[in-house]
Amino acid sequence: MATDGRREFFIFNDYGPEPLAVNVANAAMLNCNYRTILWTGEHLQLTLMKIDRGDDIGLEVHSDVDQYLMIIDGTGLVTMGKSRDNLNYQKTVRCGYGIFVPAGTWHNLINTGNKPLRLTSVYAPPEHPHGTVHPTKEIAMQQGD
Repeated sequence: MATDGRREFFIFNDYGPEPLAVNVANAAMLNCNYRTILWTGEHLQLTLMKIDRGDDIGLEVHSDVDQYLMIIDGTGLVTMGKSRDNLNYQKTVRCGYGIFVPAGTWHNLINTGNKPLRLTSVYAPPEHPHGTVHPTKEIAMQQGD
Protein backbone atom coordinates (compact mmCIF):
# COMPACT_ATOMS: atom_id res chain seq x y z
CA MET A 1 0.00 0.00 0.00
CA ALA A 2 1.22 3.51 -0.78
CA THR A 3 -0.06 7.08 -0.73
CA ASP A 4 0.46 10.13 -2.90
CA GLY A 5 -0.50 12.47 -0.02
CA ARG A 6 -4.17 12.64 -1.01
CA ARG A 7 -5.27 9.08 -1.56
CA GLU A 8 -4.21 5.53 -0.94
CA PHE A 9 -3.36 3.29 -3.86
CA PHE A 10 -2.39 -0.35 -4.06
CA ILE A 11 0.90 -1.90 -5.11
CA PHE A 12 0.31 -5.55 -6.01
CA ASN A 13 2.74 -7.88 -4.29
CA ASP A 14 2.67 -11.07 -2.23
CA TYR A 15 2.98 -9.55 1.24
CA GLY A 16 3.13 -12.85 3.13
CA PRO A 17 4.16 -14.04 5.53
CA GLU A 18 4.50 -10.52 6.98
CA PRO A 19 1.54 -9.06 8.92
CA LEU A 20 -0.89 -7.13 6.69
CA ALA A 21 -4.13 -5.19 7.06
CA VAL A 22 -5.70 -4.13 3.76
CA ASN A 23 -9.07 -3.40 2.21
CA VAL A 24 -9.33 -6.67 0.29
CA ALA A 25 -12.48 -5.64 -1.59
CA ASN A 26 -10.72 -2.55 -2.97
CA ALA A 27 -7.67 -4.63 -3.92
CA ALA A 28 -9.94 -7.13 -5.71
CA MET A 29 -11.63 -4.34 -7.67
CA LEU A 30 -8.24 -2.95 -8.75
CA ASN A 31 -6.81 -6.34 -9.75
CA CYS A 32 -6.61 -6.65 -13.54
CA ASN A 33 -5.16 -10.19 -13.61
CA TYR A 34 -6.91 -13.53 -13.74
CA ARG A 35 -5.02 -14.43 -10.53
CA THR A 36 -2.80 -12.35 -8.24
CA ILE A 37 -1.48 -13.75 -4.97
CA LEU A 38 -1.89 -11.10 -2.27
CA TRP A 39 -0.65 -13.01 0.77
CA THR A 40 0.98 -16.40 1.35
CA GLY A 41 1.59 -17.75 4.83
CA GLU A 42 2.53 -21.14 6.18
CA HIS A 43 -1.07 -22.34 6.53
CA LEU A 44 -3.17 -20.25 4.12
CA GLN A 45 -3.05 -18.06 1.04
CA LEU A 46 -5.26 -15.28 -0.33
CA THR A 47 -5.59 -14.65 -4.05
CA LEU A 48 -7.42 -11.98 -6.01
CA MET A 49 -9.21 -13.14 -9.15
CA LYS A 50 -10.94 -11.56 -12.14
CA ILE A 51 -13.07 -13.86 -14.31
CA ASP A 52 -14.04 -12.28 -17.63
CA ARG A 53 -17.63 -12.21 -18.93
CA GLY A 54 -18.74 -15.65 -20.08
CA ASP A 55 -15.59 -17.33 -18.70
CA ASP A 56 -15.06 -19.58 -15.71
CA ILE A 57 -12.40 -20.77 -13.30
CA GLY A 58 -12.47 -24.21 -14.87
CA LEU A 59 -13.63 -27.46 -13.32
CA GLU A 60 -11.06 -28.48 -10.71
CA VAL A 61 -10.49 -30.34 -7.47
CA HIS A 62 -7.93 -29.80 -4.68
CA SER A 63 -7.44 -33.13 -2.93
CA ASP A 64 -5.98 -31.79 0.32
CA VAL A 65 -6.84 -28.07 0.26
CA ASP A 66 -9.97 -26.39 1.64
CA GLN A 67 -10.99 -23.28 -0.31
CA TYR A 68 -13.12 -20.25 0.47
CA LEU A 69 -14.20 -17.85 -2.30
CA MET A 70 -15.78 -14.45 -1.62
CA ILE A 71 -17.62 -12.67 -4.42
CA ILE A 72 -16.69 -8.98 -4.44
CA ASP A 73 -18.45 -7.88 -7.64
CA GLY A 74 -20.46 -9.50 -10.41
CA THR A 75 -22.72 -12.52 -10.74
CA GLY A 76 -21.90 -16.16 -11.23
CA LEU A 77 -22.96 -19.77 -10.95
CA VAL A 78 -21.04 -22.11 -8.67
CA THR A 79 -21.25 -25.87 -9.23
CA MET A 80 -19.83 -28.51 -6.88
CA GLY A 81 -19.94 -32.25 -6.38
CA LYS A 82 -18.11 -35.42 -5.38
CA SER A 83 -17.04 -36.17 -8.96
CA ARG A 84 -16.55 -34.26 -12.20
CA ASP A 85 -19.66 -36.01 -13.58
CA ASN A 86 -21.86 -35.36 -10.53
CA LEU A 87 -21.97 -31.61 -9.82
CA ASN A 88 -25.21 -31.83 -7.87
CA TYR A 89 -24.71 -28.54 -5.97
CA GLN A 90 -25.51 -25.38 -7.98
CA LYS A 91 -26.06 -21.87 -6.66
CA THR A 92 -26.26 -18.40 -8.21
CA VAL A 93 -23.83 -16.11 -6.38
CA ARG A 94 -23.26 -12.35 -6.34
CA CYS A 95 -21.54 -9.64 -4.32
CA GLY A 96 -21.25 -10.66 -0.68
CA TYR A 97 -21.63 -14.42 -1.22
CA GLY A 98 -19.09 -16.78 0.31
CA ILE A 99 -18.43 -20.19 -1.23
CA PHE A 100 -16.97 -22.99 0.90
CA VAL A 101 -15.26 -25.79 -1.05
CA PRO A 102 -14.16 -28.76 1.08
CA ALA A 103 -10.99 -30.59 0.05
CA GLY A 104 -11.72 -33.29 -2.53
CA THR A 105 -14.78 -31.48 -3.96
CA TRP A 106 -14.99 -30.84 -7.70
CA HIS A 107 -16.02 -27.25 -8.38
CA ASN A 108 -16.33 -24.51 -10.96
CA LEU A 109 -17.38 -20.86 -10.87
CA ILE A 110 -18.87 -19.45 -14.07
CA ASN A 111 -19.28 -15.72 -14.73
CA THR A 112 -22.93 -15.36 -15.81
CA GLY A 113 -23.04 -11.56 -15.57
CA ASN A 114 -22.32 -8.75 -18.00
CA LYS A 115 -19.08 -7.55 -16.35
CA PRO A 116 -15.97 -9.19 -14.88
CA LEU A 117 -16.56 -11.36 -11.82
CA ARG A 118 -14.20 -10.21 -9.07
CA LEU A 119 -13.48 -12.40 -6.09
CA THR A 120 -11.00 -13.51 -3.51
CA SER A 121 -9.96 -17.08 -2.92
CA VAL A 122 -8.45 -18.38 0.30
CA TYR A 123 -6.57 -21.69 0.16
CA ALA A 124 -5.67 -23.62 3.31
CA PRO A 125 -2.92 -24.73 3.01
CA PRO A 126 -1.49 -22.55 0.19
CA GLU A 127 -2.09 -23.85 -3.34
CA HIS A 128 0.17 -21.66 -5.52
CA PRO A 129 3.84 -20.64 -5.25
CA HIS A 130 4.54 -17.44 -3.32
CA GLY A 131 4.16 -14.38 -5.57
CA THR A 132 2.23 -16.10 -8.37
CA VAL A 133 0.62 -13.75 -10.91
CA HIS A 134 -1.35 -15.08 -13.90
CA PRO A 135 -2.38 -12.21 -16.20
CA THR A 136 -4.81 -14.53 -18.05
CA LYS A 137 -6.55 -17.85 -17.52
CA GLU A 138 -4.67 -19.25 -20.54
CA ILE A 139 -1.32 -18.51 -18.88
CA ALA A 140 -2.53 -20.13 -15.65
CA MET A 141 -3.55 -23.27 -17.56
CA GLN A 142 -0.21 -23.40 -19.40
CA GLN A 143 1.60 -23.28 -16.07
CA GLY A 144 -0.60 -26.04 -14.67
CA ASP A 145 -2.49 -23.87 -12.18
